[in-house]
Amino acid sequence: MCSGILFVHIIPGEWSPAVDHAIWAEGLVKRFGETTALNGVDLAVRTGSVFGLLGPNGAGKTTAVRILATLLRMDEGRATVGGYDVATQAHQVRQLIGLTGQYASVDETLTGVENLLLIGRLLGMPKREAKARARELLADFGLTESGGRAAKTYSGGMRRRLDLAASLVGRPRILYLDEPTTGLDPRARLELWDLLRDLVARGVTILLTTQYLDEADALADEIAVIDHGRVIANGTPDELKAKTGAQTLAVRPADGAGLPVVQRVVTELTGMEPEVQGSLVTAPVTEPSVLSAAVRRLDKAGVLLAELQLRSSSLDEVFLSLTGRPAEEAPATESEEVSA
Repeated sequence: MCSGILFVHIIPGEWSPAVDHAIWAEGLVKRFGETTALNGVDLAVRTGSVFGLLGPNGAGKTTAVRILATLLRMDEGRATVGGYDVATQAHQVRQLIGLTGQYASVDETLTGVENLLLIGRLLGMPKREAKARARELLADFGLTESGGRAAKTYSGGMRRRLDLAASLVGRPRILYLDEPTTGLDPRARLELWDLLRDLVARGVTILLTTQYLDEADALADEIAVIDHGRVIANGTPDELKAKTGAQTLAVRPADGAGLPVVQRVVTELTGMEPEVQGSLVTAPVTEPSVLSAAVRRLDKAGVLLAELQLRSSSLDEVFLSLTGRPAEEAPATESEEVSA
């Protein structure tokens, strides 16, 4: 897994926000022995946007990030970051980017201030500038009051914020976040989402890898769905939802005894095995007429309904339609493990 922080330093004037695509990749291939982690991945990330790289564990997301961060060499393909070639101009690329992995990698024995000050000094900042930057970031991330405490006393959400702050000491214009909310509670996740939106508002481009579909839906301007090392779909969240049979039939019987009948009717009308969550039965549909047909069939069968609707598909349903399985259920494979 991709972990830790990539320390970078920005040289003013070396990168222009006029670049249409902050990240561009074509035909990325990476093999680890007999395992193909990436098998011809294309990416185009617009400057000043959030691009979600969505897929299950083992899909190849971390491998792609490590290549774009110059931490891993591709076997085939081309990629540029901020207009610089990741293979031949790695030094220039590293001056533009920040990277935060899945697990907080700050020094737990140091205070929040000391962690950020240390990184600033490692980046070559004068001590006064490093101190000022540390104070600025602690304020931005709501950590001023806890800045004098050892990081080991921080909650999971606070450590994650400190970890993200650490990746921003060098003021990167392009930020890679590899599953940044893994292990966070719902409140901490929402707080981190707000921080990311603020970074984008300031002009930072974010490449976000995640297996949480609600996260991609909430944050990403565009999404690429990756599975088994290939991009199998891309577009805005709404475009992806529209590609897969844009609506979902949802039926909930008023009595649990009617559940088998509802399942049978939905299966017959949609031609697909429905998903059942508790007493709610759902299935993707392409014809709106299914709704009225369901009403007639279930009324004739004497089934009373607590819920019946035709709604837009969620990203969870899109992913299930594209890959045949929920994002969270895919087992990790060598493609992610070897690239760690």
